[in-house]
Amino acid sequence: MEFSFLPLVRQKILDAQAAPLPRLTARDVWLPAVPGKALAVIGMRRAGKTSFLWQQLASRHASGTPREGLLYFSFEDERLAGMRTADLDLLVEEYFNLHPEWRNGRRSTLFLDEIQLVSGWELFVRRLLDTENIELFVSGSSAKLLSREVATSMRGRALEAVVTPFSFREALRHAGREPTKSASRLTKAEHSQFAHALVEYLSVGGFPEAQGLDARSRHELLRNYVDVVLLRDVVERHNLSQPQILRWLVQQLLGNAAGAFSIHKFFSDLRSRGTAVGKDTLYRLLAHLEDAFLISTVGLATDSVRRRQVNPRKVYPVDTGLMALFDTSGKSNVGHALETVVLHELRRRGAAVDYVLTPGGFEVDFCARWPEGRVWLVQVCADLSDATTLAREVRALQDARSLWPGARAMLVALSAPAVLSLPADIELHRASTWLLEAEPT
Repeated sequence: MEFSFLPLVRQKILDAQAAPLPRLTARDVWLPAVPGKALAVIGMRRAGKTSFLWQQLASRHASGTPREGLLYFSFEDERLAGMRTADLDLLVEEYFNLHPEWRNGRRSTLFLDEIQLVSGWELFVRRLLDTENIELFVSGSSAKLLSREVATSMRGRALEAVVTPFSFREALRHAGREPTKSASRLTKAEHSQFAHALVEYLSVGGFPEAQGLDARSRHELLRNYVDVVLLRDVVERHNLSQPQILRWLVQQLLGNAAGAFSIHKFFSDLRSRGTAVGKDTLYRLLAHLEDAFLISTVGLATDSVRRRQVNPRKVYPVDTGLMALFDTSGKSNVGHALETVVLHELRRRGAAVDYVLTPGGFEVDFCARWPEGRVWLVQVCADLSDATTLAREVRALQDARSLWPGARAMLVALSAPAVLSLPADIELHRASTWLLEAEPT
């Protein structure tokens, strides 16, 4: 007798719709508004994708949609092992059997978590979009399918919503310390409190489970995150035969966060150790790590494809909490941590980001370009109290303005003297205040 998943599917539907809505920290995740598209919720493991799905469900319920019109269904259930594409129809048919008034007449919302565990799910989802009056969220990450591929597998039928570890504002919200007024209206005492909180955030990072842990427990948790990504999302996924090279690469990348990385130099270093590996393999490993969201890379801002290819890329971890795991210097590199946080904030606000090498040989940390055409030149510095440091940062921004004369130039600093003389066309932003701005200005 052929096994039927119907009783289990029915029970999971009933249980999910009867479950109390969890109280979770609200996330500031941008959702593209394009009719007829599924939303693929993607991001690194443990960044909060499942929680975000539940938050979206709760938001729609709070806006007036009854629970019958909202369905969260997780395929990460050992009892569903062996489920096939044809079995996915059971989910839809049983849901509408339970709530027939929601078929066609009213628009329901389905949240399908870890759906990639069912082979052939893409065809099912595309057909669902074509034949049913629904709003659809999908999410997933596993050794079988990286979360970014949930979106690409849909071949234009899904748009990405990226869930990252907590931003600075989200971390404050999680701790019950989010400011209730605009950053421009904070008192001196409040500025000091948030500046201190930012220093803590740079060390702890933003992974939800890491909040509030002691340093040893946090490091163990984050090390486990990295190990799982390497094993399941890279080694198993791509059937790597030299996992040790992958670990050396990760140590190099995360141990030199916000630094330039050259495949050629790393290749030469491995060859000097007597390790045989091709450059193409190293390029693929770097791409796998970025696809798994463990790292982000930033290329040179240039219209020349060749210059962009031959210049090294700068590499940043997905979260500053990972930096201490691999930095063997024993120093707290606040500047690189702040630079990492600023990069992720710029991308969170919707900018495409590169770094700049100026005609005079200076480097500007970020050239942020917005969809409507605005350009920001952003230089990040932990401390501007040293006159030489300040002069170097200002000179770099001024030199970069020759390439982007209409760009907005700014210094984002963790600390600076109370009185600071700057050229009129360069803005100074306190990092804690800048990160708390609700919208780019």
